[in-house]
Amino acid sequence: MNFLNASNMRGGYGRGADILNGATITVEKGQIGVIVGPNGAGKSTAMKAIFGMLALREGSVLLDGADITALSPQDRVAQGMGFVPQTNNIFTSMTVEENLEMGAFLRKDDIRPTIAQVYDLFPILADKRRQPAGELSGGQRQQVAVGRALMTRPSLLMLDEPTAGVSPIVMDELFDRIIEIARTGITILMVEQNARQALEIADIGYVLVQGANAYTGTGAELMADPEVRRTFLGG
Repeated sequence: MNFLNASNMRGGYGRGADILNGATITVEKGQIGVIVGPNGAGKSTAMKAIFGMLALREGSVLLDGADITALSPQDRVAQGMGFVPQTNNIFTSMTVEENLEMGAFLRKDDIRPTIAQVYDLFPILADKRRQPAGELSGGQRQQVAVGRALMTRPSLLMLDEPTAGVSPIVMDELFDRIIEIARTGITILMVEQNARQALEIADIGYVLVQGANAYTGTGAELMADPEVRRTFLGG
C-alpha cells in the first residue's frame, strides 16, 4: 500500500467541466514525488483535490491506508497532511516566529522543540524571528511557509510551486532543504514549474496533461525519456 494513494481523481470547480480526468498520484513513505506538466494541465488542481480543497466527482484519496476522501482540509491536517500553497502562504504582518506558532494551532503539546527544528533547517529564520514576515525576501518567505507547515508535524508535506519567483541559487537551497526533510521520513509531494531541477531530486515523477497521467516514472527515468525531454524539458 502506497503511503499516499490518490487514485482516478476526476473533478473541477463548481459546476464547470472536469479539470482532473482520472489522474492518479501515489507516493511511498519518505519519498519525494513531483508533478510537472504544461500550464493548465491540472497540477495545482490535483494538489487541491488531495488536500480536500476540491471535492472529487470520482476517485479517492488514501493516506497511510486510511480513506480521507470525505475529510475537510483541517481534518486532513489532523491526519498528517501539511500544505503550502503557491501564494498567500504566510501572514505578512506577523513576525516569523508568530507565523510558526500559527502553524501549530491544532497542537496541544509543547511546540518549542519543533520551532527549534525549523530554525535548524532554516537558520536565517532564527536570525529574523522577530521580524515581520512581510519584510523578508521571496526565498525567505517560502522558508517561513514551509516551516509553518512543518509545525503541524506532517507525515505528508505538499508544496505547490515552492520555488516560484526565486533566484536559481535560492531554488537550489530550497531543494536541498526539501531533500533534508524527506530524509527525516516525511513524504513530499510537490508541483514544480522548474521541471528539470525538480525531477533531479524526485523519487517518483508524474507528467500531467489535461488532468490525466501522460508519463510516470522515477525522476531519472523521466529525465532520460526522449519524448518527455523534447516536450516538457526543453530538449
